[in-house]
Amino acid sequence: MQTLTLPEKITLYYREGTSDKIYQCSIEPQADQFVVNFAYGRRGSTLNTGTKTSSPVNYDEAKAIYDKLVQEKKAKGYTEGENGTPYTNSNSDKQPSGLLPQLLNPIDEKTVDILLHDPNWCMQEKFDGRHLLIRKQGAVIHGINKKGFIVGLPLPVFEAVQQFNFDMVLDGESIGDVFHCFDILTLDGVGLQNRPYRQRLVCLLNLLGSFQQRAIHYVETHFRRDQKLRAFDELKSAKKEGAVFKRLDAPYRPGRPNSGGTQLKHKFYAMLCAAANHGSSHLISSPPQTQQYFNVMFSHFCACP
Repeated sequence: MQTLTLPEKITLYYREGTSDKIYQCSIEPQADQFVVNFAYGRRGSTLNTGTKTSSPVNYDEAKAIYDKLVQEKKAKGYTEGENGTPYTNSNSDKQPSGLLPQLLNPIDEKTVDILLHDPNWCMQEKFDGRHLLIRKQGAVIHGINKKGFIVGLPLPVFEAVQQFNFDMVLDGESIGDVFHCFDILTLDGVGLQNRPYRQRLVCLLNLLGSFQQRAIHYVETHFRRDQKLRAFDELKSAKKEGAVFKRLDAPYRPGRPNSGGTQLKHKFYAMLCAAANHGSSHLISSPPQTQQYFNVMFSHFCACP
């Protein structure tokens, strides 16, 4: 006797500034199999519709597609509550912050192979979230998007930043309620942008290792050739978003260079999309804890002045 499997449906909401969006996803029966359909658009307007299954599939496959889609949207800041993500309000509409993050140019596999073997470059996982700067000036805390505009922050991240006693500017990737941090631009009134990346990493570890909190995670960084090769293969096998390469002696330079640069990215899923038009695969995993890398980093570099 066949077990009855109930279809699933979810409605997600996203609010930030003037954006007020809705995303619906559902598993729907078709004959004796299932399809995964979606709808999206501005709340209150006619929604755009589509499907993630070009032909019906069995329930387990449909559920996997559905779960991944929901996970991707939640990583972008969508929540199930009608008020949208519990973000702190920026009280501004495209208010310039005066800051811009450093943006990365893409590289091909040939360049990737060179950088994997070059000791002057480290490697990190590329996350599929929202690239943000976080600026703390006294009691004022702002998120800053890649265009330099002030935006809201997830409430858990905002509350974690409040715990720090120092003014600072952090750079990282926001996914849901977690900020994956990989750079620091200023700390306690001292500008760090012109210091080598290896020194900025140590300053970041000093800061994040100073007390326990769960919303800001240090991004695991690989330095040696064997570490980079092993981590690169693991990321690719796990169908992660991609890898990022950063030159260890380079300063922080806002904006995106016309070509090349000292921070570069390589996306795994872009190659898969070219081969088969099924969209990208984004799987989000829990990051390593900061303290695991604290002593390792200090064995490589001097402490931040």
